Amino acid sequence: MRLVLDSGALVALERNDRAMWRRFKAALLVAEVPVTHGGIVGQVWRGRGPRQALIARALDNIDVRSLDDALGRRAGELMAITRTQDVVDAALVLLAEDGDHVVTSDPDDLAILAGASGRHVDIVRT
Repeated sequence: MRLVLDSGALVALERNDRAMWRRFKAALLVAEVPVTHGGIVGQVWRGRGPRQALIARALDNIDVRSLDDALGRRAGELMAITRTQDVVDAALVLLAEDGDHVVTSDPDDLAILAGASGRHVDIVRT
């Protein structure tokens, strides 16, 4: 089980949400590096000031994948199937594998995308 983090999860880490930090540290303790993509980072990153010290520390321990051409095309195809419009969410779901936990503040949209993608994941609300 791996954590797949959306912007809500990163914001929770930035706000020093204890439950989110426990979940994050537990994953690292069993060598399950959390994953996200650069579009998610772009939604939350505002610079390396003191306000973002916690998120910067977390990002040092997250596998941040590229939102490249191949992932973008697959995300577009998933959006066409689901009639959704958020490429960042669609790409995030496509990073997940069966058994992963997708941590989000927007579980409804991600559940639709996960179901249509055929992935068997747990959607976890932050």
